[in-house]
Amino acid sequence: MKNITIIGSGTMGNGIAHTFAQHGFGVSLVDINTEALNKAIQTITNNLDRQLKKGLIDDQVKATTLSRIKTFTDLQQGAAHADLVIEAATENREIKLKLFKQLSDIGSDQVILASNTSSISITQIAAVTKNPGNVIGMHFMNPVPVMKLVEVIRGYATTDAVTNTIMELAKTLDKDPVEVNDYPGFVANRILMPMINEAIYTLYEGVAGVAEIDTVMKLGMAHPMGPLQLADFIGLDVCVAILKVLYDGFGNQKYAPCPLLVNMVTAGHSGVKTGSGFYKYTPGSKELIVADKFVSR
Repeated sequence: MKNITIIGSGTMGNGIAHTFAQHGFGVSLVDINTEALNKAIQTITNNLDRQLKKGLIDDQVKATTLSRIKTFTDLQQGAAHADLVIEAATENREIKLKLFKQLSDIGSDQVILASNTSSISITQIAAVTKNPGNVIGMHFMNPVPVMKLVEVIRGYATTDAVTNTIMELAKTLDKDPVEVNDYPGFVANRILMPMINEAIYTLYEGVAGVAEIDTVMKLGMAHPMGPLQLADFIGLDVCVAILKVLYDGFGNQKYAPCPLLVNMVTAGHSGVKTGSGFYKYTPGSKELIVADKFVSR
C-alpha cells in the first residue's frame, strides 16, 4: 500500500495527510476548491515548522513530507490510483453516503474505503458501495500528528483481511489502533459525548460556572482539559451532530443534546473555530478566557 487519497482538507483531513506523508506514503489530498487546499498545505507547513522547532524533524524531513502531498479538486483524478481512500469530510450522513457511492464507482475492486467519521454507521456507509467488505472506519484523534489512538471500526460486512490490513497500517504511522464494532458513537464518542453533554447541563442548571466545572475535572479526574474546553476544541456543532446520531441510534433521552448547547450552535458560537464558545479565543493568544455570556455579573 503506497498511494493514499484523503477526501477533505479541513482540520482532520490535513492532519491525516501530514501523518501519512511524513511516514513515506504518497498522498492525494482532495477538496472542492483550491483555496481550501492552499490553506491545508499552509497548515501542514506550519505544523511541520513546529516539529522542526522542537527538534522532532529536520529540514529534509519537512521538505520530503511536503513533496509527497499532491492536491486535487477533481475526485476522479485524486482517487483513481489509490490503494486506500480515507474520507474526512464534514460529519453529515448524506454527504458521506454520496461520496462513498462515487468512490465505489471510481476505484478498483481492491481499493479499501475508510471513513474518519466519529459516529456515523460504517455499515450504512458500506451498504451504498459495490464492495462492502472493503469499507472500514479509521477514526483518528485531533491533532492527528500528535494523538496516538486510531479507532478502527468494523462494519457488519468488513472482512478480516481489510481489518488486519488497516490495523497494521496504523502501526506503521506510529499509532495505537484499537478495533471496535459498529454501533452508534463506537467507543470514544459513546463515552465522551454524554460526559460533555452532562457538563453542559451542569452549567445550564447553574450548578457551577464554566471555569469551575473544567477545574473540577482537570484537578479531580486528571483530565488534560476540562469537558467544556474540550467541547470548544472539538466544535460544538460537531458535538450536537454526534449526540443526535447517538439519540437516533439508541432512542434514549440521555443522549439528547442540552438545550444550551443547541442554542449556542444555532447562534453561531461553535467554539475555537468561530472564536467563541464556552471560552473566547483570540488568534495568537493561548490565554483561556471564559466567554462573556458565562461571566457572572
